[in-house]
Amino acid sequence: MDVLVVEEGPWIEPGSVAPFSLAEMDLAYRHHGSSAAMGNPPIAYAEGRCVGGSTEINSGLWAHPADEVVRGWASAFAIDELTPEVLADHAAQIETWVPVHTVPGPAPAASVVLARGADALGWRSTELPRAFAYDHRGRGTKQSMSRTLLPAAMAAGARVEAETRVTRLLLDRGRARGAAVVTTHPDGRRERRTIEADVVVCCAGAVQTPALLQRSGLRRGVGSGLRMHPTLKVVARFPEAVDPGDVPMHRITEFSPGLAIGGSASRPGHVALALLDRSAAGAEARDDWDHLAVYYAAIRSDRPGRVRALPGLRAPLVTYPVTDADLSRLTRGLVLLGEALLAAGAVELIPAVEGAPSARSVADLHHWWDAVDRRRASLMTVHLTSSIGMSEDPRRSRADSFGAIRGVAGLRVNDASLLPDAPGVNPQATVMAIAHRNAQNLLSTR
Repeated sequence: MDVLVVEEGPWIEPGSVAPFSLAEMDLAYRHHGSSAAMGNPPIAYAEGRCVGGSTEINSGLWAHPADEVVRGWASAFAIDELTPEVLADHAAQIETWVPVHTVPGPAPAASVVLARGADALGWRSTELPRAFAYDHRGRGTKQSMSRTLLPAAMAAGARVEAETRVTRLLLDRGRARGAAVVTTHPDGRRERRTIEADVVVCCAGAVQTPALLQRSGLRRGVGSGLRMHPTLKVVARFPEAVDPGDVPMHRITEFSPGLAIGGSASRPGHVALALLDRSAAGAEARDDWDHLAVYYAAIRSDRPGRVRALPGLRAPLVTYPVTDADLSRLTRGLVLLGEALLAAGAVELIPAVEGAPSARSVADLHHWWDAVDRRRASLMTVHLTSSIGMSEDPRRSRADSFGAIRGVAGLRVNDASLLPDAPGVNPQATVMAIAHRNAQNLLSTR
């Protein structure tokens, strides 16, 4: 097959930009990292906008959804050929191409903190593997798509066009014929043209894929099922240095899949953002950085959000409702996270809640129950899914079990927007396993 990959963002040479840096946010994130879903409260989120997408900017954590979650999806959403065993088989195939490993030797101190706190409280925890390759010295390199599958595809004859934005799909008499695009050349010149294709596969993510379909005239059953993992963060201070430069690999799984407790990027800029409502945030993040680390509590929420492409606007409107029950679960997660961090030796906990007091003991945590409300909670997420969904029931979704769009021959979706609900874990492994399953289905029909 003659394959062309079209990407709106730039090709960023692997290793040329420090991970989780301001430079990476400027080059590789949509809106330079400042996207938000409107709601009460709003939820900040991040999307990759570069060749390789969000695999270039995420932590590479490789988690499989709980078996009961996958079985529930297949049953509730009428999805063919979706079982834990099927997903595990496809994930195993991907792992032959994309190295997935746990950290050789001891994990960073900021990660071990979570396991230590869980052990002290008798809770379950686990160390997640990552899509990383390690050399003989234990130095890791993230195996993003620009390092792995895209170079392999190009070696087999695929072509990649970066800096090329798809403005709309070309649909004619119930069939996809290609796409209208705008290419930005190195000299800044913009060229409008069309690309013809027998098959069009949209893989622009849970926000941009439904927006593209809507701009192309496909609105029914598109964009109304958006799911996130709403997240609250805490900055923890420790008496000793905790090596916070990497994203923690450990997760507390005692309350999964409804509630996840883990660690975030903790470079000075991330710490300063988490301390934004404190006047001394910048100085604290700079002067005491190696003693600080950022952790989070994330939930599977009650109600879906929505993505809407609006006439005349390039960016879609994203909205997300946070229910009272969601806020209650987030507060419970924040308190449980606080218990674990104090049990692990933290001497101060600063929640990302405006005006909330710091906690230095378990007794202080009860103040957080009243502090978290819609006005003061700073919610964020990096996990977005389900804005199209897949189902054999045409009343539930425009996409069938394998991402084929009903009523438009030759058009498929194959990204995180197909997941029927938030998985409760880092979604990369799930998204890639389903994408591999769907690609095999596409090839079998050609």
